[in-house]
Amino acid sequence: MIEAGLEVIGNHGWAAATVRTVCRAAGLTERYFYQAFPDRDGLLIAVYDHVVAEGVAVVLDAIEHAPHDFASTVRAVITAGVDMVTADPRKGRLLAIEATAHQPLLRRRQEAMRDQAGLIARLSAKQFGGRADDVDAHINALAGVGALVEVGSAYLDGRLPLSRERLIESLTGIVLACAGVSSATQSSAPS
Repeated sequence: MIEAGLEVIGNHGWAAATVRTVCRAAGLTERYFYQAFPDRDGLLIAVYDHVVAEGVAVVLDAIEHAPHDFASTVRAVITAGVDMVTADPRKGRLLAIEATAHQPLLRRRQEAMRDQAGLIARLSAKQFGGRADDVDAHINALAGVGALVEVGSAYLDGRLPLSRERLIESLTGIVLACAGVSSATQSSAPS
């Protein structure tokens, strides 16, 4: 059912993902649908969670196999993410377009972005060996993830016509720039 949901939503959008359409794509009856999901929203969230989990696995694999310097790791992670959503445009559409048009999924998307920011903050803390302020690391990670999502969405829906290589370099630069921002010394100064 998850694969059938991805097929319908990723190719035709959420509006086309009726219970009947998804069941037809899965080759199953509606009874199986309701055994797996309470409703269409449940399917959409399950499909989204499935794709996000795959993305997290891709990112963790990229981190594990990347060179050990921060810039190379960031580039490897971004390359892996871009490759995942461009290799299967259904996933890109789900993450970038459909996730912003449906209220329950929008909330799930915000949760996923916070989780991704937490992962980036932990990577930054590991890279900077505790020298980075925790608040800065969290703010920088949220800013980086927000930029990745918005720029990636614009690229996937055709509003940002540039090469894959330039996209990867731009996103890498954005994350690296965000990682170096610190407000710790400014916040202690009198206003």
